[in-house]
Amino acid sequence: MSVDIQNESSVEADEPGLVALARFVLAEMRIHEEAEVSILLVGEDVMSVYHEKWMGEPGPTDVLSFPMDELRPPRQDEEPPLGLLGDVVLCPAVTSRQAAEHGRQPDAEAEYLLTHGLLHLLGFDHGTPEEKQEMFGLKDRLLAAWEEQRPR
Repeated sequence: MSVDIQNESSVEADEPGLVALARFVLAEMRIHEEAEVSILLVGEDVMSVYHEKWMGEPGPTDVLSFPMDELRPPRQDEEPPLGLLGDVVLCPAVTSRQAAEHGRQPDAEAEYLLTHGLLHLLGFDHGTPEEKQEMFGLKDRLLAAWEEQRPR
Protein backbone atom coordinates (compact mmCIF):
# COMPACT_ATOMS: atom_id res chain seq x y z
CA MET A 1 0.00 0.00 0.00
CA SER A 2 1.45 3.33 -0.96
CA VAL A 3 0.62 5.83 1.78
CA ASP A 4 2.19 9.27 1.53
CA ILE A 5 1.96 11.61 4.52
CA GLN A 6 2.88 15.28 4.75
CA ASN A 7 2.66 17.35 7.91
CA GLU A 8 2.29 20.99 6.90
CA SER A 9 0.75 21.95 10.23
CA SER A 10 2.64 23.30 13.20
CA VAL A 11 1.35 20.47 15.40
CA GLU A 12 3.25 17.26 16.03
CA ALA A 13 1.48 14.08 15.02
CA ASP A 14 2.21 10.36 15.07
CA GLU A 15 2.87 10.21 11.34
CA PRO A 16 4.24 6.62 11.31
CA GLY A 17 1.22 5.50 13.33
CA LEU A 18 -1.20 7.16 10.92
CA VAL A 19 0.52 5.52 7.95
CA ALA A 20 0.35 2.12 9.67
CA LEU A 21 -3.34 2.62 10.43
CA ALA A 22 -4.10 3.62 6.84
CA ARG A 23 -2.36 0.50 5.54
CA PHE A 24 -4.27 -1.64 8.04
CA VAL A 25 -7.69 -0.15 7.20
CA LEU A 26 -7.15 -0.46 3.45
CA ALA A 27 -5.93 -4.05 3.79
CA GLU A 28 -8.97 -4.90 5.93
CA MET A 29 -11.18 -3.35 3.24
CA ARG A 30 -9.40 -5.53 0.63
CA ILE A 31 -8.01 -2.64 -1.40
CA HIS A 32 -5.15 -3.61 -3.73
CA GLU A 33 -1.73 -3.58 -2.05
CA GLU A 34 -0.45 -1.18 -4.72
CA ALA A 35 -3.28 1.36 -4.36
CA GLU A 36 -2.22 4.87 -3.38
CA VAL A 37 -3.52 7.29 -0.77
CA SER A 38 -2.22 10.60 0.55
CA ILE A 39 -2.63 12.03 4.05
CA LEU A 40 -2.10 15.75 4.50
CA LEU A 41 -1.96 17.44 7.90
CA VAL A 42 -2.66 21.17 7.69
CA GLY A 43 -3.13 24.18 9.93
CA GLU A 44 -6.46 25.77 10.73
CA ASP A 45 -6.03 28.54 8.17
CA VAL A 46 -5.51 26.11 5.29
CA MET A 47 -8.31 23.83 6.51
CA SER A 48 -10.64 26.83 6.68
CA VAL A 49 -9.91 27.62 3.04
CA TYR A 50 -10.54 24.00 2.00
CA HIS A 51 -13.68 23.74 4.11
CA GLU A 52 -15.18 26.88 2.59
CA LYS A 53 -14.10 26.09 -0.99
CA TRP A 54 -15.20 22.45 -1.08
CA MET A 55 -18.01 22.26 1.49
CA GLY A 56 -19.28 25.85 1.47
CA GLU A 57 -18.92 26.09 5.24
CA PRO A 58 -16.86 28.63 7.22
CA GLY A 59 -14.03 27.84 9.60
CA PRO A 60 -11.77 24.84 9.95
CA THR A 61 -13.07 21.30 10.18
CA ASP A 62 -11.43 18.12 11.44
CA VAL A 63 -11.19 15.99 8.28
CA LEU A 64 -11.92 16.24 4.56
CA SER A 65 -11.69 13.51 1.95
CA PHE A 66 -11.01 13.98 -1.75
CA PRO A 67 -11.58 10.74 -3.69
CA MET A 68 -9.78 10.22 -6.99
CA ASP A 69 -10.56 6.91 -8.75
CA GLU A 70 -13.65 6.15 -6.63
CA LEU A 71 -12.36 2.72 -5.62
CA ARG A 72 -14.81 0.55 -3.72
CA PRO A 73 -14.17 -2.47 -1.49
CA PRO A 74 -14.56 -5.63 -3.58
CA ARG A 75 -16.94 -8.46 -2.85
CA GLN A 76 -15.29 -11.66 -1.64
CA ASP A 77 -15.37 -13.13 -5.17
CA GLU A 78 -13.76 -10.06 -6.78
CA GLU A 79 -10.16 -8.97 -7.18
CA PRO A 80 -9.08 -5.98 -5.05
CA PRO A 81 -9.20 -2.70 -7.00
CA LEU A 82 -6.00 -0.88 -7.95
CA GLY A 83 -5.75 2.88 -8.38
CA LEU A 84 -5.52 6.22 -6.64
CA LEU A 85 -7.78 6.40 -3.62
CA GLY A 86 -7.30 10.13 -3.11
CA ASP A 87 -6.42 12.45 -0.26
CA VAL A 88 -7.44 12.67 3.38
CA VAL A 89 -6.79 16.09 4.93
CA LEU A 90 -6.62 16.31 8.72
CA CYS A 91 -6.30 19.40 10.91
CA PRO A 92 -4.35 18.40 14.05
CA ALA A 93 -5.26 21.63 15.90
CA VAL A 94 -8.98 20.89 15.53
CA THR A 95 -8.35 17.21 16.28
CA SER A 96 -6.63 18.10 19.56
CA ARG A 97 -9.52 20.29 20.68
CA GLN A 98 -12.12 17.70 19.72
CA ALA A 99 -10.28 14.87 21.46
CA ALA A 100 -11.14 16.23 24.90
CA GLU A 101 -14.80 16.70 23.89
CA HIS A 102 -14.97 13.05 22.80
CA GLY A 103 -13.04 11.66 25.76
CA ARG A 104 -10.08 10.52 23.63
CA GLN A 105 -6.40 11.34 23.47
CA PRO A 106 -5.37 13.47 20.43
CA ASP A 107 -3.66 10.49 18.73
CA ALA A 108 -6.79 8.35 19.17
CA GLU A 109 -8.95 11.17 17.77
CA ALA A 110 -6.63 11.45 14.76
CA GLU A 111 -6.95 7.68 14.20
CA TYR A 112 -10.73 7.95 14.43
CA LEU A 113 -10.81 10.79 11.91
CA LEU A 114 -8.35 9.16 9.53
CA THR A 115 -10.44 6.00 9.47
CA HIS A 116 -13.53 8.14 8.86
CA GLY A 117 -11.79 9.91 5.97
CA LEU A 118 -10.57 6.66 4.44
CA LEU A 119 -14.09 5.23 4.51
CA HIS A 120 -15.32 8.33 2.67
CA LEU A 121 -12.66 7.68 0.00
CA LEU A 122 -14.13 4.19 -0.35
CA GLY A 123 -17.63 5.51 -0.97
CA PHE A 124 -19.13 5.30 2.50
CA ASP A 125 -21.26 8.19 3.72
CA HIS A 126 -23.51 9.14 6.61
CA GLY A 127 -26.23 11.19 4.94
CA THR A 128 -29.06 8.88 6.00
CA PRO A 129 -29.55 7.01 9.28
CA GLU A 130 -28.90 3.71 7.50
CA GLU A 131 -25.68 4.97 5.88
CA LYS A 132 -24.53 6.42 9.19
CA GLN A 133 -25.18 3.14 11.02
CA GLU A 134 -23.23 1.19 8.39
CA MET A 135 -20.30 3.61 8.20
CA PHE A 136 -19.91 4.23 11.92
CA GLY A 137 -20.34 0.53 12.73
CA LEU A 138 -17.63 -0.34 10.23
CA LYS A 139 -15.37 2.40 11.61
CA ASP A 140 -15.82 1.07 15.14
CA ARG A 141 -15.03 -2.52 14.02
CA LEU A 142 -11.92 -1.40 12.12
CA LEU A 143 -10.61 0.64 15.05
CA ALA A 144 -11.26 -2.22 17.50
CA ALA A 145 -9.37 -4.62 15.22
CA TRP A 146 -6.55 -2.06 14.91
CA GLU A 147 -6.36 -1.70 18.67
CA GLU A 148 -5.99 -5.48 19.05
CA GLN A 149 -3.14 -5.85 16.57
CA ARG A 150 -1.44 -2.44 16.48
CA PRO A 151 2.34 -2.49 16.69
CA ARG A 152 3.51 -1.53 20.18
